[in-house]
Amino acid sequence: MSDLEGKKLAAVLLILLGVLIIAGKLGFLSSLMGFLVPILIILLGVVAWRNGNRGAGAVVIAVGGIMLLGKLWGLLIWIAAIAAILVGISWLRGNSASRW
Repeated sequence: MSDLEGKKLAAVLLILLGVLIIAGKLGFLSSLMGFLVPILIILLGVVAWRNGNRGAGAVVIAVGGIMLLGKLWGLLIWIAAIAAILVGISWLRGNSASRW
């Protein structure tokens, strides 16, 4: 990817991020905005990383990842609870073949 193409992609992502933020503030896409903003921030970090600015790219990717993890925390709790139930049922059955 040439340097000019990377800058164009970053510019388009920044414009898209701004439009999505404004749409969220106006009440449009409010539930979807919670996931789109962290994903777009991660993508901006990837663009920075690929353009050779690895330090800033890594920081932006980490910030976006932490934001996305915060949004998905409730889902992760549900997954952990279901896994605990399934493992407990498996242990109660006394299956000799351990799958875990």
